[in-house]
Amino acid sequence: MAPDQPVPYEYPADAPPGFRGDERLRALLDWVRPQLGPGTLTVAPASSDASFRRYFRIGLGDRSWIVMDAPPAREDCRPFVRIAAGLREAGLNVPAVLASDFDRGFLLLSDLGTELYLDALDERRVERLYGDALGALVVLQTCVDPAALELPPYDRALLGRELELFPEWFLGRHLGLDLDADGRGLLERSFEALIGAALEQPQVCVHRDYHSRNLLVTPTHNPGILDFQDAVAGPVTYDLVSLLRDAYVSWPRARVEHWVLGYHRLALQSGILRAEDEAGFLRWFDLMGLQRHLKVVGIFARLYHRDGKARYLADIPRVFGYLVEVTGRHPEFAALHEFLRTRVAPAMQRVPAPRR
Repeated sequence: MAPDQPVPYEYPADAPPGFRGDERLRALLDWVRPQLGPGTLTVAPASSDASFRRYFRIGLGDRSWIVMDAPPAREDCRPFVRIAAGLREAGLNVPAVLASDFDRGFLLLSDLGTELYLDALDERRVERLYGDALGALVVLQTCVDPAALELPPYDRALLGRELELFPEWFLGRHLGLDLDADGRGLLERSFEALIGAALEQPQVCVHRDYHSRNLLVTPTHNPGILDFQDAVAGPVTYDLVSLLRDAYVSWPRARVEHWVLGYHRLALQSGILRAEDEAGFLRWFDLMGLQRHLKVVGIFARLYHRDGKARYLADIPRVFGYLVEVTGRHPEFAALHEFLRTRVAPAMQRVPAPRR
């Protein structure tokens, strides 16, 4: 095809406004075009993302690929490529990186499919799907060396920065709550206890977003694993909490504990854990969940107020429910439980519906 001829693309009929005129998308398509061969490419959004990354599914005949657009000023593709190689080497089912342009922030990836765990977790399949996901998690924690992948530590500073998202974006920006010295002190003491509980756990490779919107149901080698570029070396229960106390789907406490203790046995058998302490492991799981869910509520509020992404607000009540339930189970967090129940919950009721 001569360089001055128009490149053939087919866009979906329901493409969002501006999709066809998107200059970065056009540059991405022009970059990937020579690598896929002749014919008309089809292009459609592949997934939404809470970051500045975008993903598109490219089709050519009966084949398909995923292309990532990660603006270099906002995102760095290099960790994704490095971590993908390490996870694939460990035997995990992650996309293969087929081509890259780091200067422009473009990646061409293999396509693992379209069926998210979130859409497949029903009573008929949940045990098998979670079993596969927990098996993959054991591989992640035993076969991936965080140092070899140059993963940063999930240290005190990072854990603390994440927790601060809760008062800054959720309490302050979203709910308009002004904390007095007592309220601020309560949060600081609670945060310190949560950081301590995280740091006392065995440290392993942590995906950091191992949940139903980042796992794909695949016909073989299930699950397909996405969105791992922010992996760190951190607490053993973090990804377990992400999976079993998901921000997008919830299960009864007794069932969650059954899965947690099943993983505890796997972790003992594989050498991830050394001491058989079910109660201690459940406590780690609960407190890690508090840290993660305080962060998640703050992130969801930030996505709305800073980035204009309102859809995550609908998931805040579920995540907030985890916070109230777990603080109510642990006496050392009784004051935080009362604060959430009497100060935060009523303020949530007063927040108007989001702008569309």
